Amino acid sequence: MKIAFIGGGVMGEAILSAVLSKGLSTAQTTFVSDVSEARRQYIEQKYCVGLTNDNWLAAERGDVVILAVKPQNLAQAMTDLNGRLKPGQLVLSIIAGARIETLCRGLNHNYVVRAMPNTPAQIGEGMTVWTATPAVTAEQKGWAAAILGALGNEIHVDDEKYIDMATAVSGSGPAYVFLFIESLVDAGVLIGLPRGMAQELALHTLLGSAHFLQKSGKTPAELRNMVTSPGGTTAEALFKFEKGGFTGLVIEAVLACYEKAKKLGG
Repeated sequence: MKIAFIGGGVMGEAILSAVLSKGLSTAQTTFVSDVSEARRQYIEQKYCVGLTNDNWLAAERGDVVILAVKPQNLAQAMTDLNGRLKPGQLVLSIIAGARIETLCRGLNHNYVVRAMPNTPAQIGEGMTVWTATPAVTAEQKGWAAAILGALGNEIHVDDEKYIDMATAVSGSGPAYVFLFIESLVDAGVLIGLPRGMAQELALHTLLGSAHFLQKSGKTPAELRNMVTSPGGTTAEALFKFEKGGFTGLVIEAVLACYEKAKKLGG
């Protein structure tokens, strides 16, 4: 398919790299618009795709137009494309906080998908939740699923409300995980482990635990209980977590992120 990118930043590049490597598009059928000349030169040299600083010049060539600009540049991008897109063109937005109603009105176009990917998409391990307007055809939904699936896992939802919820769990979730790993590494250093060893222990423990949970068919609580012997070392550590309000703090953080996401979307 022909794919046009409005914005060639980090996440735009992640999608660009994925669709090219998966054969969903070719360098000859992919076009990128970006305001930064340095960024355009970088993308052209690395991917050999068509480059321009004119949003419409890129968009008119795409079956799918991927909106990947920064939120502060969305208004200009919508102005550039307003009323010029054809019904056969699908707009796929990954812009945080930009609601479908805003996109449809600003573009004067009803064939819109809104998606919330996360940063592991940069290595093909992403989690993306997406929704589409009623006007989007089955074929266009197939395009969206293929593009987002190239980034890792994708889940389609019928109600846009789940996008803000996903923002709070999977969209911002990698930062929570990085913070926990950082804290676990620091704790390991505090008790005497070399930092490199502490990081390797923490990282592989997290990866192994996640894969174990994924393949075991058990709940997190069931697996946690399997690791926790009565009166043992793990029980002592978990007691400290709960005494400090760990579970409640995680819930409060996710709720705060969710409310912020709703606020950003108006």
